[in-house]
Amino acid sequence: MESSIQNFIAYMHETKNTSENTEMSYRRDLVKADKFLKGRGISEIKSITEQDLKDYIDDLSAQGFKAATISRNIASLKAFFHYLKGQGLVDKDISLSLHAPKIEKKAPEIMTQEEIESLLAQPAGETPKEIRDRAMLELLYATGIRVTELITLRVSDVNLSNNTIMLTDAKKTRTVPFGRPAREALVRYLDGTREEMLEDKSSEYLFANCSGQTMSRQGFWKLIKLYARKAGIEADITPHTLRHSFAAHLVENGADLKSVQEMLGHSDISTTQIYANMNQNHLREVYSKTFPRG
Repeated sequence: MESSIQNFIAYMHETKNTSENTEMSYRRDLVKADKFLKGRGISEIKSITEQDLKDYIDDLSAQGFKAATISRNIASLKAFFHYLKGQGLVDKDISLSLHAPKIEKKAPEIMTQEEIESLLAQPAGETPKEIRDRAMLELLYATGIRVTELITLRVSDVNLSNNTIMLTDAKKTRTVPFGRPAREALVRYLDGTREEMLEDKSSEYLFANCSGQTMSRQGFWKLIKLYARKAGIEADITPHTLRHSFAAHLVENGADLKSVQEMLGHSDISTTQIYANMNQNHLREVYSKTFPRG
């Protein structure tokens, strides 16, 4: 099954223009399924049955995996077996009988403005690392970009003359503005600090590691958690928390959903609608607590 997984990932990359994160997710899910099946003595794809797949999903549930994780694993299996059927490697798509569990949609975690200010203030020193980290955090919150977009930004993607960054994926290009604090942090970082940190001076990445390559997602996660602890923030802060906070704070201060959608890069505005719903809930809460005839 290993070679089929490799061929599937290559196919998705070459024909579907899937992202590196998606491909990593597919690989991780399918390797885990393969390990389960091998534990049953199944090594040939054509030997796998519908019941084997259902038992695997039941096993994930028994291990305590969340509904979202199980749904993602089912999606990976469906994509894999759809590919196998299309390539003529199996006679039947046995994944069609799998059904994803219902996922309870929770409102995203949002930081208060005070928590944001405290977090951004943590890398306040004069060391190259702190200057870089401050620039990263300021830009992340100022633009609401994804962590993968942040760590793969190139110097050429930043336009300091009009305070924007340009982001390009397989489907489209979008331009996102940023404000004065982020600009000041970037200028400070680019004024000698970045070059001082790089062994490979030819690196095109804005926030490269010492060898000139992109910082890992895990590395940035550790970084943001470190500064959250220093700020005394007890909530479990992730890079995506800043993205949610960016969007929620924009809507709360009057930004229209269409503009927020464009900045976040959402293909469907219904995804952005959650921030408007959160704002309405907040307004109702304030009303009920403060209006004398509420």
